[in-house]
Formats: sequence, structure tokens, C-alpha cells
Amino acid sequence: MTVQFTTLSNGLRIVSERMPGLQSAALGLWVGAGGRHERLEQNGVAHFLEHMAFKGTKTRSALQIAEEIEDVGGYINAYTSREVTAYYARVLEADTALALDVIADILRNPVFDQKEIETERHVILQEIGQAHDTPDDVIFDWLQEKAYPDQAIGRTILGESARVKTFGRDDLYTFIEEHYGPDQLILSAAGAVDHDTLVAQAEGLFGDMTPRGSTEPDAARFHGGEARRVKDLEQAHFALAFESPGYRDPGFYTAQIYSMALGGGMSSRLFQKVREERGLCYTIFAQNGAYADTGMTTIYAGTSGEELPELARITIDEMKRAAQDMSQAEVDRARAQMKAGLLMGLESPSSRAERMARMVQIWGKVPPIEDTVAKIDAVTLEGVQRFAAQQAHEAAPALALYGPVETAPNLDQLQAQRAA
Repeated sequence: MTVQFTTLSNGLRIVSERMPGLQSAALGLWVGAGGRHERLEQNGVAHFLEHMAFKGTKTRSALQIAEEIEDVGGYINAYTSREVTAYYARVLEADTALALDVIADILRNPVFDQKEIETERHVILQEIGQAHDTPDDVIFDWLQEKAYPDQAIGRTILGESARVKTFGRDDLYTFIEEHYGPDQLILSAAGAVDHDTLVAQAEGLFGDMTPRGSTEPDAARFHGGEARRVKDLEQAHFALAFESPGYRDPGFYTAQIYSMALGGGMSSRLFQKVREERGLCYTIFAQNGAYADTGMTTIYAGTSGEELPELARITIDEMKRAAQDMSQAEVDRARAQMKAGLLMGLESPSSRAERMARMVQIWGKVPPIEDTVAKIDAVTLEGVQRFAAQQAHEAAPALALYGPVETAPNLDQLQAQRAA
């Protein structure tokens, strides 16, 4: 399997990889703009725009968009993150041209009918309400806000209800004008695809677009702080975060392996100590997320209000202990988990297409998978221990608590424990 890469004269990038033996293809357009690219008054508009993508174009109604893809047994969807918005489909080989035509149509020819805007506004407001009623969803929005206060990267992707209620057609068109130029688009496809055919179709669909120049978001500034919402819930929700390397940082893979060893699986330290030995919770995990210029190591657990102080104490103790006695076996196990997850994911054309799009966005190319594996293999026990010490003792924390959390330790108390 060989990755092929072409850039059109207007800057649109096309990356594809044929996977022998497959009869289907995954393809889509990744836009280099998400929640992080919004101004304050635009917060939520990238997500609103994603919702409106399937609500009709100059040539297709919303029903026709769905029917054309589903008539051939395929599916089409989209998502918005803080740094990208993606519109993608999965179809059989013979229907790849149709899928790309539909995706191009919804990006280039939306009509934003006022009736559809109002309908989708109501849907998004319901989505926001559902998120607010889901503690282990909303707590991460609060954590993000405390980690990056007064910054686009710290705001919720869905937007606040009051602002979503005000969005109109002009707001949607403005965001498209600012961020949907050809030089901000990546067409990625994997599976039963032919690169030359893909390039020729893309030239016909997008070749007349005028480049607009990429707009870099403001640099992230991790600050930290505490959000505490007391509510009568069955569970107390606890989320703790520390800044970690962005995905272009050489320390990215060290941070990934550290979080995996700390709380990434059933054999991890937090799972074994907090759940298996002490029975303090059902769910506890650590994960590492990254952006272009920053990242976060996040620990989450749900427990009863009376158990939360002990759970928080053990969590900090385990972070400190990891800096002292993290073993080679733990690093090797986390390394194996990370490589297995990467390589297993490449067996899916959808995962492969998404990875290629992200690699082109990050690096301007798709590094060989062997290069990524080599970087994972290059992580050392000493490097993980140094990073663990930095996380345990130096990194500024962000804390979010929700539920019966009256007796939960505050940020100052956690800081005192870290320093002890």
C-alpha cells in the first residue's frame, strides 16, 4: 500500500491510499477550521455549519442528499472538533465519484434555507441541553474552559445556547468565506480508490476555487483553575488536567505512553489501585489529547461524594509514585498498547483516511507508519519518569467537579498534596 499525494494549483491537497482486497472506500474533506478558529461572537458557528451541511444545496434537497448515498448502501456524516471539521462518506468502489460529488455539493453550494436553519437550531439547542444533562460530558467542557480561559480553544464546541439562538445565514456564510478556501481543504481517501481518478474529479469540482490563505489561531495559553458545580446526583464526577506537549512536540509520544501507563487500561496504575484494590469507582482513566501547540493529560473518575476525597488523594499519590518507580515493564506494556491501537486502526479505511488527513494537516505529508512506530519505540523509561515528575510536581492543574462534591478537596489542597 502506497500513499499518493497531489496538490492542486489552488492549494487543495489530495491524499489517498489504495488498500488491496477491499471493495469499499472511505473518503472525505477535512477543513482546517473548527471551534478554535472562531471569534467569541462566532462560538458554536463551526458546529452549526456542520449541521447545516446536509440540509440542502442548490441542486439537492436534504432528503435527496441522504437518499443518493443510502440508495447505494453507503453512509455520510460529519463532525466538528476544535481544530478541524470533517465531512466524510463510506461507499462501494463504484460509488466513490458519487460520494465525492455529494460532499463537494454540500460544501460549495449550501442554500441555508431559513426554515432549515430554524429546525437545525432547535436540534442543536436540544444537543446542548442533552450535554448539560450528561455529567461525564459537560465536565470536560468545564475542564477545558478552566485550562484555557478566555480563549477560543477553551470554549465549548457546541457554543452557548444564547449565542446559538442568534446565528443566521450571514454568520454561516462568513465562516465559510473565512475558512473554507481550497488551501484549507484536504481530500483524503482510502480503500478501493484510484488516485489519478480522484485528482481529476477534484480538479473538476474544486479547481475553480480561489485560495484565501490559511489563518492561524491564537497561540494557546494553559492557565488552570477550578470549576465546582454542586448538584444532587448519584455520582460525583472528578476531572483533573495538566498541560502536556502538542502533537508537533518531540515529547508527544512520551506523554502518550505516560498517560497509558497511568490510566489507559485495566492493567494501569489508577485502574488497579483505585478500582481493583480499593473499589472506589466503576470508571477511572487517564488520557492524553493534543493540539497543534498544546495538549492535556486528563484524569477522570466517577464515584460517590463520600469517596471522592480518598479517590483524589490516591490519584495524586499515584502520580507522584509514577515519577519514582515507573517500571520498564509498564512502559513496554503501554508502548505495545499504543502501537497495537495504531496498527489495528489502519485496517479500517475510514481510520486510515482520517489519519492521512490529520498527518497532512500537521506535517504537510504522510510520514511512513514505520517512522511513527520508531518514535514510539524511542520513548525511554527515563523520559517517562521525567515527564511523570513534571506532571506530578510542576505542571499547573485544572480541576472540574460536578455532583455531590461539597467535601471534595479544592485545587489548593491538591496542590499542597503534590508539594508534600
